[in-house]
Amino acid sequence: MKSNPAECLYCQNNDTLHNLMIEIAPLAVSRVFLFKEQTYQGRCLVAYNGHVNDLNELDDEQRNAFMADVVRVTRAMQKAFNPEKINYGAYSDKLSHLHFHLVPKYVDGPDYGGTFQMNPNQVYLDAAGYQKMIETLKRYL
Repeated sequence: MKSNPAECLYCQNNDTLHNLMIEIAPLAVSRVFLFKEQTYQGRCLVAYNGHVNDLNELDDEQRNAFMADVVRVTRAMQKAFNPEKINYGAYSDKLSHLHFHLVPKYVDGPDYGGTFQMNPNQVYLDAAGYQKMIETLKRYL
């Protein structure tokens, strides 16, 4: 399914997007966001700047630049939060805009050893908590 850019929350930068996540910074060819739902401490998302439906639609240079952005964010997450592992999710069945979910996993944390939940709807922070996480991530970006 290909989505329409006029209906895409990443392209429209709309309230639905801002209710789910907070933009941290622009990157070379994408944007990085902090998920508001923080069951997985430090969970982020990297969304490609252009409206493409799948990684395979990018040429080699674009793909390499996007993956470099993804790696830049995971390196910052590793330094900021020291997870045991970072899970990568590229689900876009209903919203076909290239983006990766980057989900830190901790040995004694939720779903360690299994698949992360898209939105467990359990852990939300106050404004100061989000700001502290964003500042920490920016320090390493």
